[in-house]
Amino acid sequence: MQPNRALLCAFFMALLSPLADAAEALRIKSLQRCGDLLDNQHQDWCLQVRGLGSTLPKLHLGESTLPASLVRRSEGGLRLQLSAAQYRSAALWLEDGERVSNPVWLSLNSSHVLAATPDEVAKNMDGLTTYVDLVSVLIEESHEGRDEASRLAKKYGAEVVGAIPPLNTYQLRLPVKDLTERDALVLRIGSETSVDAVVVEESAPESGQEAEAGRAPRPQRNSEEWAANRFADAVNYYRRRLPAGNAPIEPKPIRVGVIERDVDFDAPDFVDYLGACPDGKPRTCLYARDAEQPDGHGSTVAGILAAHWDKGGNTGFLRGLDKTSNGFEVIVERNSDAGITANIAASVNLVEDGVRALNWSWGIHRVGTRNVEGDEIDSLVRSGIAMSGYEELLEEFFLWLRKEHPDVLVVNSAGNGSSFSGRDEYRLPSSFITEQLLVVGGHQRSERPDVAVDDPAYVVKRNSSNVDMRVDITAAACARASTREPDATGEVHCGTSYATPMVTGIVAAMLSINPRLQPEQLRMLLRRSAMTIGGDYDFEPMDAEDLTAPILPSERNYQLTDKDVGRSARLDMQKALDLAVQSRDRVR
Repeated sequence: MQPNRALLCAFFMALLSPLADAAEALRIKSLQRCGDLLDNQHQDWCLQVRGLGSTLPKLHLGESTLPASLVRRSEGGLRLQLSAAQYRSAALWLEDGERVSNPVWLSLNSSHVLAATPDEVAKNMDGLTTYVDLVSVLIEESHEGRDEASRLAKKYGAEVVGAIPPLNTYQLRLPVKDLTERDALVLRIGSETSVDAVVVEESAPESGQEAEAGRAPRPQRNSEEWAANRFADAVNYYRRRLPAGNAPIEPKPIRVGVIERDVDFDAPDFVDYLGACPDGKPRTCLYARDAEQPDGHGSTVAGILAAHWDKGGNTGFLRGLDKTSNGFEVIVERNSDAGITANIAASVNLVEDGVRALNWSWGIHRVGTRNVEGDEIDSLVRSGIAMSGYEELLEEFFLWLRKEHPDVLVVNSAGNGSSFSGRDEYRLPSSFITEQLLVVGGHQRSERPDVAVDDPAYVVKRNSSNVDMRVDITAAACARASTREPDATGEVHCGTSYATPMVTGIVAAMLSINPRLQPEQLRMLLRRSAMTIGGDYDFEPMDAEDLTAPILPSERNYQLTDKDVGRSARLDMQKALDLAVQSRDRVR
């Protein structure tokens, strides 16, 4: 009797299926709120998962293993329902036999917004992609936000679909079909006495990175870039000084938020972050969605903080402190693809989850902004109507931060438009004047091989970096990207996006030494410890040469004749740590 070929094929496929499942990596590609975003008691979460096998994997949330009854399969992944009263925000990761996924931060806080789908956007008169029927409404403080948003929705035939409750901001889906109808309805809603502002989102599916001007060259000697900020000296100081026998310091665990999309966990720089973290002795932990490519913006930014050392790609500053620190948690989070509104929603959730330092390697310019040479900027621009809404939203965020979380510091990139970072009519968010926003410009190694590291001529301003007195400090703008090949040399990526996590990393290390430090004190210590960059202009630099706010006599022990006075500030990571140690006796 001849065997049934169909049965044989089915038999062999059943045997091979587990092998196929085991061979493919298990990765969480996306984790977002779904269903009713306004139901904060029972939250639905949708996961897009690569490598999902035939059996349902175990889901771990922090130290808890979630019951299988809370999980079900959905198109492209899994759907999870959690009770906010029973669980708290933590890292979520999957386990399927010997395979474990990347851990992703799941925030059970209430701020979540929807992103538009490709058929829900259109081009406006400026040629920019804008949302057609999704807008966010900032409700005046004198009104209860949820109730007033519902009243407005009912009045105008809209639907409340998202919210950032701590900012009294609610997302509406409008009953409109095109931009003409949207703009007319936005004007009517904006005229309501209870409405502070309407945020019109101008974001398409995009990389999310702070694009750099094409004319800015990459440095020839990348190995010297971080030496300009004494990166290795700072790591060595932290490792040796904190456990010093005569005056040991017990470092504190610090949580850092990074507003980016994802990180490539298949890269050698990040592969050992899979699964539970920390596992045993406290160390740096990294939580993020998985990326397709190792050299993406999120991977490079996060890598400057957390990449494994000596893998050929990036080098993480906080990772270098592992043997001494009490652990750092680096949370890479974007909320959704809803542009600036999502950035703020994610930031609010992370702050409520205990983040002390937020890394914002992003920013936008108004249409028509010109650089220092008079040319119009064409990268990361937004229309006037969008900028007005964003400005109000950012103002609400910083007012809330000052009132509810005064110990949190936001570190923001100055931008890469070779323009002015502090002009609020042209640039956001770097133009905001608040003690809780630190702005970072970019520099690169000069062509002077004969000068010491602390010489102002050791570095030069990166051509593309935005400038002016709103910039607090500069840092190395170039870093090696991660790669998929072990020990391979990654390409050099440059921009103020990559100078920013250098400063965020040192801020986190300073807070681990002295968690009592407040944002204004952190800025003061960074400026007091700074080396210099640029010429001596005697407090009267030309606008194009005013790289940062000039160093003041008060930042040099009130010595009017100090050689640093009047120059721009350059990050000195080692000395900043030393001042943080000294501050423990002064800040109680």
